[in-house]
Formats: sequence, C-alpha cells, structure tokens
Amino acid sequence: MANDMQQAGPTRTTASTATKCRARRTITVSAGTAGALLLWAVNDPWAGLDLAVRQGDTIQHIGPGAVAVTALLAGLAAWALLALLERTTRRPVRTYRIIACIVLVLSLAGPLGSGADTSSRLVLLGMHLTVGAALIIGLPGRRSCR
Repeated sequence: MANDMQQAGPTRTTASTATKCRARRTITVSAGTAGALLLWAVNDPWAGLDLAVRQGDTIQHIGPGAVAVTALLAGLAAWALLALLERTTRRPVRTYRIIACIVLVLSLAGPLGSGADTSSRLVLLGMHLTVGAALIIGLPGRRSCR
C-alpha cells in the first residue's frame, strides 16, 4: 500500500502540472484571439474604418470570423510547435521564441503588401503584433511544460 501511495503522488503532480499548463496555454491562445477581435471591433464597426485587403483585382472586407479563425489557427500552430520543441530540444522556450519572432516578422509582409489602404495596413499590423506578442510571451510561460 505504501508503494501505491508513493506512485500516486508524482502522477497526480505531473497530471496537475499538465492540466495547469494546458489551461494556461488555452487562455493565452484565447487572449491573442480576443485581442485581435478587440482591435477589429474598435476600428471597423466603432471607428468606421472599412478593413479590407486586396486579392488580385478584388477588394475583400475583413470580418470578425476571418480575424478569429486566423488568430486561433496561428495560436494552435504555435502551441503545436512549442509542444514539439519541448519533446525534441534542450532549450525549447528559447528555440520557440526565435522561430516565433521570425514567423511574426515574415507575417508582417501580408498586411503591408495586401492592405487596401493605409488604415487597413496599420490595423492589420496591430492585429499581427497583438497575436504575435501574446503567443511569444505568454505561450511558453515562466516554466516549460515538459
């Protein structure tokens, strides 16, 4: 019976740590998505800016669904990358942050090149930076979830 109790202790701690880590990361991805949606809401319906991008010869309006799905997919991809790095590298947080910063810088080319006007470009850049900052700073947290 003593062995059963000793074995249950670390398992509970590990399970508890994994659950806390998952919850923290879920909140981080949600916060990044919420931040992007807040920027959209402040600028599109409230300020009256028509956020749009050029796709070839057409101009497409950016709605809240596109903002939420894009931010959520970016967050889940970042989470998957971090989880992979935690299993395969010695310094997963450092490696993750380097890769994430490079991806963020590359992603900024999208709004700069396809924004329909200056205000759209600036708001889209703000959205990219908001989601990127949340994921780069918040996703790894203070301690790795190894």
